[in-house]
Amino acid sequence: MAPSRLAPSNPASRDTDRSQATILRAARDEFSDHGFAGGRVDRIADRAGVNKRLIYYYFGNKNELFLSVLENAYADIRNAEKGLHLDQLQPTDALRTLIRFTWHYVLEHPEFPSLLGSENLMRASHLKKSKKIRDMHSPFVKMLDTLLTRGHEQGIFRAGIDPVQLYISIAALGFFYLGNNATLSVIFGKDLKATKELDERLAHMTELVVGYATNVTTPLTI
Repeated sequence: MAPSRLAPSNPASRDTDRSQATILRAARDEFSDHGFAGGRVDRIADRAGVNKRLIYYYFGNKNELFLSVLENAYADIRNAEKGLHLDQLQPTDALRTLIRFTWHYVLEHPEFPSLLGSENLMRASHLKKSKKIRDMHSPFVKMLDTLLTRGHEQGIFRAGIDPVQLYISIAALGFFYLGNNATLSVIFGKDLKATKELDERLAHMTELVVGYATNVTTPLTI
């Protein structure tokens, strides 16, 4: 009798995938809360509800586990960006959409900048060993470059915008504000996490970036 199409083709494989996903979520939270140095495999096992030996079986060691967490974190944001369908939007609308998405993604995923902060303290020592991180980002850079080219051809965007530099600027405008929110709030005497302040920040970021991109004067040379 032929197996039903609805029957699981490989239940054991799916159990493995679920176990690994559970461990990665637990590791993400542990490393986000305590950094790489402070993260403990024992606590990750407790968070995931698995035996510690299973973590070593799947991931080898703490360094490899942290690298997998980083790769997953980048994969999540890059996959989410694909769902924006920027190629279907008018160039300025597409750029505004990307800025808004990046801002809200960091707001809704505070573990992301926390993980990156830990990795930067270690001079990207884990990412340097990744065999997939650059391939993961190449399509995103191409997507943004295509958007900028399309906007320039339509007479909307200035010439010579580097897609990598532009994205770093978009990310930095949000990351610095949110990553230093506690100190900035004290320094300037206002709650910069209040809804009104967050909305104002997004509006400022958007107009700053779009204003730069749509300024069609001759690009500065240094």
